[in-house]
Amino acid sequence: MITLAELELHRIVVSKTYASGELNFQGADFQQAGPLQVDGVAELAGPEIRVRGSLKTRLSASCDRCLSPIEFPVERNFELFYRPMAHIAREEEIEVPKDELGVAFFSGDGIELADIVTEQVILAVPMKLVCREDCRGLCPVCGVDRNRDTCRCAPPQTDSPFARFR
Repeated sequence: MITLAELELHRIVVSKTYASGELNFQGADFQQAGPLQVDGVAELAGPEIRVRGSLKTRLSASCDRCLSPIEFPVERNFELFYRPMAHIAREEEIEVPKDELGVAFFSGDGIELADIVTEQVILAVPMKLVCREDCRGLCPVCGVDRNRDTCRCAPPQTDSPFARFR
């Protein structure tokens, strides 16, 4: 844990390796396929905790088009700012100024490094994972992997105005 009390004394330098399965990616559709290395520095920047660092790992998942297993690297640099929840703990609604939209809030004594790392890995994963750029996917009629086999299904008939764009 990165605590305010320790940061008031000195900045914190972090170099940690998380083994596969050590972090909980909260139901994500990927798994950690190798060690996850995190290097960073946490320090006070006025009323905020500033965390800068980088992470590197490999993840495994299924291709979103053909469901084949894939493995891909993830590397990410990050710079994050956190404030104690007490700074905004009010009953009324407030508008957050645009220059503060990148600030997150924490409660308690500090911030869990594992939570930061988990969030950054999830943010680094592309929206759609494909085994290769020209993946042809599965046939929507018979389910054959069109990257490996040719299916003889007729294209499904549809009255959709978008059907001609296939």
